[in-house]
Amino acid sequence: MLQAPILLTPGPLTTSLATRTAMLTDWGSWDSSFNALTASVCADLLSIANGAANHCCIPLQGSGTFAVEAALGTLVPRAGKLLVLENGAYGQRMSKIARAIGRDVTVLSWPDGVAIDALAVKAKLQNDPAITHIGLIHCETATGLLNPLSEIAHVASNAGCELIVDAMSSFGALEIDVQALNLCAVIAASGKCLEGVPGMGFVIAKTAAVSLANGNSPSLALDLADQYDYMQRTGQWRFTPPTHVVAALRSALDQYFAEGGRPARLARYTANAQVLIDRLKSAGLALFLDEKLQAPIILTFHAPAHPDYQFTAFYNAMRERGFVLYPGKLTQIETFRVGCIGAINSAQLEQAAHAIVDVLTGFGWLDR
Repeated sequence: MLQAPILLTPGPLTTSLATRTAMLTDWGSWDSSFNALTASVCADLLSIANGAANHCCIPLQGSGTFAVEAALGTLVPRAGKLLVLENGAYGQRMSKIARAIGRDVTVLSWPDGVAIDALAVKAKLQNDPAITHIGLIHCETATGLLNPLSEIAHVASNAGCELIVDAMSSFGALEIDVQALNLCAVIAASGKCLEGVPGMGFVIAKTAAVSLANGNSPSLALDLADQYDYMQRTGQWRFTPPTHVVAALRSALDQYFAEGGRPARLARYTANAQVLIDRLKSAGLALFLDEKLQAPIILTFHAPAHPDYQFTAFYNAMRERGFVLYPGKLTQIETFRVGCIGAINSAQLEQAAHAIVDVLTGFGWLDR
């Protein structure tokens, strides 16, 4: 049997054998043992975010985008107004979701590669007192840029606005303290930095906000208030849960804490990223972002400035070497992305960096 390729992507990503093995057991969705599994996962997710005092964890079937839509539809009142802070594709997606579900939306935008300016956010809130909620992408996966969460949380709190954070690519590695930052909600998913498999989103939200949200959601399936109420009363999911995904996440969380929790996870990813940056820069490839803005989650590199460069050919050649990359997500600039997360280490990233340089050189797109 051929070895599976290493996924250098922002998710799905390479998982450990123990995580995959956890999916070999079938679970009954009404069984008390599965209910206990769900409860333990939610408790651990709350602990990672320091949310046990005033927040609750609501799991949801589907990808992270399902959870983003559920959070916006549930937590932003129908008469509320959402300010979305955009500096990449996922901020744009948040705006699109909010419009699709009928919420009043206004947008502040920055170019790709430019961090959100908290002072501009403050000025916008002063000029538009109708804004009740703010939507922020913590780590903009389109580029790997880390936005200034604490500064924006401070501005939101001072203005009396609720901050909803899409932390899909940062939760579990980068510090997010929902209590200290007074966050209305943090949205993430079972894959990414927790190193589970895709299929379950979750929202860590202020319990008080959820209790006031009955009737807000334009959707039945994505109604987090109804999901939370039902789980509190019964211990069960409202609709068929992704049982194998939950079991895999339970195993992934056990490994997460055994590794040393968030600090250890961040240290491994940082080492992974540094190997890529050092090796690829020395070969003449340039990071898209200023390193001060770069999160050690996914790195965006400028493609070689060669007229014959084609990402598909590059991707296929890397796939044959055992590595799966991601295309760039910028509209004006040709880039490619390399993930640093998953059950991988710096030695494997050394191999990946060597393969990238070797493949690009072999095509004649990069000089040695």
